[in-house]
Amino acid sequence: MNETHREARLKPEHAALYPGVGPGEWKPVGELLDTILSSRLLGQRSSAEFLQGRLLDERHFEFRGESPASAMRPGPRSRVSD
Repeated sequence: MNETHREARLKPEHAALYPGVGPGEWKPVGELLDTILSSRLLGQRSSAEFLQGRLLDERHFEFRGESPASAMRPGPRSRVSD
């Protein structure tokens, strides 16, 4: 069975916004989320900031692969917010 995992990489021009995340390197999305959340918690940001927008902003990251949830969903894939 060939499992597909969702991966992302940080665009170099946005590296200063994400301490601890190396630009240009493909990483599993879950690993990147852990790194970003840890960095924000250590920076003592308020919990309200975590609820605003996506942690992996599509303007700052490139993505490849499928998430396990989207791989199981039949039919065309689209974002509700688009």
